[in-house]
Amino acid sequence: MHRRVKVPSRINIIGEHTDYAGGLALPFAIAPFLELEIIPCDNDFIGDETVVQLWRAVGGYPAKLVVNSSIPIGKGMSSSAALCIAIVIGVKPDLNRLQICLKAQRLEHEVLGTKCGLLDQMAMVFARKNYACLINFDELSVEHIAIPKSWRFKLVDSKIHRKLADIGYQANAEYLLEHLTKENQRVTEALNSDAKELGLLLNQSHQSLVNLGVSLPEIDRLVNNLQSTPGVLGARMMGGGYGGMILVIVESDEILPDSRTVSSTGSFSFEEFS
Repeated sequence: MHRRVKVPSRINIIGEHTDYAGGLALPFAIAPFLELEIIPCDNDFIGDETVVQLWRAVGGYPAKLVVNSSIPIGKGMSSSAALCIAIVIGVKPDLNRLQICLKAQRLEHEVLGTKCGLLDQMAMVFARKNYACLINFDELSVEHIAIPKSWRFKLVDSKIHRKLADIGYQANAEYLLEHLTKENQRVTEALNSDAKELGLLLNQSHQSLVNLGVSLPEIDRLVNNLQSTPGVLGARMMGGGYGGMILVIVESDEILPDSRTVSSTGSFSFEEFS
């Protein structure tokens, strides 16, 4: 039987560098998507070397593996997590959602060499259209939070590419506890915030990431410029750090016309057909 798995990318409104420390985060899934097509073969594994390695690591059977993805690589939108999720679902579609997340995380750790938390996996696998996921990483629980219509988000590409497996999470260990405490508080405050209040929280979050040591001067200059742009309510670096996308909350869709507005989409899809 042929199989096809489609997995979204994700953004994180707030709650960065909290997943590996038992904290809180508020992400949601978005387009673009990664699609994995699985065509059974008799005795061979056909496809990109890394994809085949991931497939075999999770117990995959001989197959031709075709990946089509429009998720930018190295931009903080979780392209590698989407691939690992698709691989796990393609091999073991009967797993529950948390099991999918844990196995996909293990693939990233053991095969790709990225010592990630569970933010990406849980954001994608537990996603619900028009909702954000309030994730408690201490309890591994998810609560779906309706996204207010006044929260308008855009992504600005810093054009700085990073590969977390090479960089690693080199956060300032002495500041991490303070960041975690305050970032958790910001996530909680965000739940009852209007757009302007949320913008201030995003600005505070970025400054905390600077203090944590996971930003770059080039990123900070771009974020500062965005924060001072009329109609921009707040901005922060998104993802593990050292580059990628800048998340911006704006007053209206007309602000930053060269950047697209992003909206919440649903979770993965799985098809099986002859």
